Order: sequence, then C-alpha cells, then structure tokens
Amino acid sequence: MMKTEELKLVTEWDKTFPKSDKVDHSKVTFVNHFGITLAADMYVPKNVSGKLPAIAVSGPFGACKEQSSGLYAQTMAERGFLTIAFDPSFTGESGGYPRAMHSPDINVEDFQAAVDFLSVQDNVDCERIGIIGICGWGGMALQTACIDTRIKATVTSTMYDMSRIAGNGYFDAGDNKEARKAARVAVNQQRTEDYRNGSYALAGGVVDPLPEDAPFFVKDYYDYYKTERGYHERSLNSNGGWAQTAGTSLMNTRLFTYAGEIDSAVLMIHGEKAHSCYMSRDAFKLLKGDNKELMIIPDAVHTDLYDGGGKDAIPFDKLESFFTEYLK
Repeated sequence: MMKTEELKLVTEWDKTFPKSDKVDHSKVTFVNHFGITLAADMYVPKNVSGKLPAIAVSGPFGACKEQSSGLYAQTMAERGFLTIAFDPSFTGESGGYPRAMHSPDINVEDFQAAVDFLSVQDNVDCERIGIIGICGWGGMALQTACIDTRIKATVTSTMYDMSRIAGNGYFDAGDNKEARKAARVAVNQQRTEDYRNGSYALAGGVVDPLPEDAPFFVKDYYDYYKTERGYHERSLNSNGGWAQTAGTSLMNTRLFTYAGEIDSAVLMIHGEKAHSCYMSRDAFKLLKGDNKELMIIPDAVHTDLYDGGGKDAIPFDKLESFFTEYLK
C-alpha cells in the first residue's frame, strides 16, 4: 500500500497569474515510486461531462507550480483539457527530503507518477494523456516520453537539456576534460563540507542585486524571477536556489539516449532569440517520424515562453490544436 505524506497545502489563491472563472481549481496529491508525495494544482474545465483528455505540466527548472506551469495548465483547461501542474520532488509544496534536490531519475519518475494519477481519474480518458515540460522540465518531459508509452503527446517549451548544462556549462563553454574535472572536484569538496556541517548549502537563486555587466540571459531570468512579474516565495530560483551538490547526477548522466525511439507525437517550442534555443534545435535532430515538430517563435527570448513576456509569445492556439490532434 502506498504511504502518503501529509503535506501542508496553501488553500488561498497565491499564483503569479489571475484565477480563471472558466475552470474549477483544486489541490491534489499523489505518490511516486520513490515514496515521495507530490502536490499539484488540478484545473478542470467547467460545464463539461464525460471523460476528458488530460495533460500534466511542470517547470521551469527551479520554479514552482504557482508560476509558469500553472499558467499553462489553467490555460489548457480553459480550452477543454483536464490538467495538473505539479511541484517536483523536494521542491515547492511537494514532499521529499532533503529539500532543493533534483535527479533526472527521480524527476522522470515525477512525470510518470503524474501520468499514473491522471490515468485513474474517473473523468479522464486514460488513452488521451499528454505532458508539457517548460525549461529544464522540457528536457525531463522529453526524457519521460522515451520511456512512458502511455504518453500520447509531449510538448517542450523553451527547453533546457540540464545534463548538457551540468556536463558542458552554458553554451558548451566548459566542454572539455579540464573544466569537467574542476567541476567534479568542487562539487565533491562541497559534499564533504555539507556532511561536516550537517546541512546542504544552497547555490543561491537568480543573482540579486543584478550586476550591471550581467549577461543578457541572467537579466532575462531576473526580470521574471525577481520582480512582481514572476516572483514566488516557494520558487527556488526566486530565492535560495538549488542545493550546491544537487547537480551530481546530471553531471554523470546524459539525457535523450533513446529519443530517436519516441513513437508518440512531440512538439518543441522555443524563442528565436532565447539563449537556450540551441538545445531545442539539437535535441529535435534526434527525433524521428512525421509526428515531430519544432516551432520557433520570432523575436521571443527564453522567459517570454514562461508567461508570454507581455506579448502573447506562448502559442496556446498551437498547443490546443496539437493536443486535439494527438489526444483523440
């Protein structure tokens, strides 16, 4: 029998986006195969009956469900899908200790557990389930599509390949033996310090105050996570960040090994001017079949696909038509 951890869930609306009057909202929980209880917001379109197509959403990496993933989930529910936006293990309102940790294995399991949950809901058609992953969770979504045949359609938005970042650094600037060795030395020294101190040091979220000479992508993150636009008290990126040693598994792993074997439909969306666009372009080359599509949004930067960037950059019409076609 699965044991559920008792979570303390906020009952009032505390999202970074307005509440829709077109959907019913509630908090739900479910357990993954590592025994971690996950918290999610469920959005159900009003005045509907019968079994609905369903979508699980998560991301960005280091965000919480009250930010971008909740916006995606609520908007897709307005368009007729039953959706959940969940906090990954060790983050947000979800369980798991120590906090502020991540692992590609556990995070893929988080997505699979979300599919488990949706598959047994009375108002969900278990043959019509899709997933959306944003930023680093776009990479986790694609990785989950490699293993979970219940997923009929996958969308990645402004995707990060976190294993590539962990192994090669931003823009592959650390893609050499010496840089990787230095990174391994640093993270393992930190493990010793953490064990000695009996606690896990945090890496810090988005830098604050913002240096004048910060690269554009850092300014882009600051504009979302550190301002009223996207700040949330439970978001790691808005506050203390991940544990410094959290990236160990990603440093020793490579995602997308079996991406070429994904039979189900995949839509990859990225901003033309996003610093991260190279990761979606490269990952898309691994995919096979005529049910795969790469959609580049003109002039959009990375965080424009978090919340629209004030210019409706998220192509919700495309997401609706994609899921309508492949969740039928």
